[in-house]
Amino acid sequence: MEIPKDSTLFTRITWLDSTTHDYGSIPEGRKLDVTYRFLNSGSKPLIIARVQPSCGCTVAEQPEEPILPGKEGVIKATFNSEGRIGINHKKIYIMANTLGTQSNEVQFSVLVEKKKW
Repeated sequence: MEIPKDSTLFTRITWLDSTTHDYGSIPEGRKLDVTYRFLNSGSKPLIIARVQPSCGCTVAEQPEEPILPGKEGVIKATFNSEGRIGINHKKIYIMANTLGTQSNEVQFSVLVEKKKW
């Protein structure tokens, strides 16, 4: 899906959870699933055109269909901690037909602990 060029088709997004998550620590090699719930708090369908993680260690899913006004949606992502020992701060960029700016951002952090053999 593409963001409409006509700004009269833009809407509002309200994040239902914090846009910043701290997941504490996990052992290296574990995959961490993260979710960000949101509400289309505007009056036009919300189009999520692209969801782009900040690095290849995170894979994100985006809604396939527009989110109708008053309805909830979710952005899901999976972080692969293999080879990522230490503190990891990851961002996910969301391009949508939102008023003000079409670039939205959520983020998470996690401490990956070395495997204990």
